[in-house]
Amino acid sequence: MIEINVSQEQGNVPVSVIGLVGQLDGQTYQQLIQVAQGIRQDGARNVLLDMSGLTYISSAGLVALHTIALLMRGEAIPDPDQGWAALKSIDRSRSSGFQKSVKLLNPTPQVVNVLEMVGYSAIFETFTDKQKALDSYE
Repeated sequence: MIEINVSQEQGNVPVSVIGLVGQLDGQTYQQLIQVAQGIRQDGARNVLLDMSGLTYISSAGLVALHTIALLMRGEAIPDPDQGWAALKSIDRSRSSGFQKSVKLLNPTPQVVNVLEMVGYSAIFETFTDKQKALDSYE
């Protein structure tokens, strides 16, 4: 079960803040992707994922994060049903450094452990201060 809340905030540029409460897993990750697709269609280019209420993230949740990063960059998104192929495409992102358009806010310690284990800490910039996160977008 996951609760997804979207708000618009202003830093140097407009930022869509997506708040996540609950578990991001095989049952819920497509909901998050659909929300991201909707805000992208509405013109959003910068996303801050507030993970302070996220209690669990699975490999499907990791696919969702990667998919959102691709969406915000205007790239084609992998078919989530392809599983490992979608995860493997993440490796190509690793070499390009931090995502400029998708950042993370306050992930819980258990979520941080998963992000570090798969190397996402090198892809997604993480913040503990919301205003600093908002101001980091250009």
